[in-house]
Amino acid sequence: MKHNAEVQESRHDGLKWAVVVTLLVLAVVGNTWFADQALLYRVLGVVVLCALAGVVALTTAKGRELAELARAAKKEIQRVVWPTRPETVQTTGIVLVAVLVVGLMLWLIDTLLGWAMSGVIG
Repeated sequence: MKHNAEVQESRHDGLKWAVVVTLLVLAVVGNTWFADQALLYRVLGVVVLCALAGVVALTTAKGRELAELARAAKKEIQRVVWPTRPETVQTTGIVLVAVLVVGLMLWLIDTLLGWAMSGVIG
């Protein structure tokens, strides 16, 4: 999906993606390397490195496109007319009744076919 404002790809995007991959590899390897350390410290290290990788990734052309897509999705969600509670309860009831009816019909067909096959087979 193209936007009015085209996002220009920087010549440094390849380098930035290499930094992102390096940070993520450091997070995984560091978590394994420091396995004898407290879990809290390892989790904090992984979170910090992943956050840094995310910040660097958002500075690339693809990252800016992703951020714009997220903003557009948020605006679209705000425009949705959500059903009221009574509509939700009514629709849920209809779905539950339909599932029950179909389940009973399938059980009945399975029982009848099983009875017929046992009569044929003996």
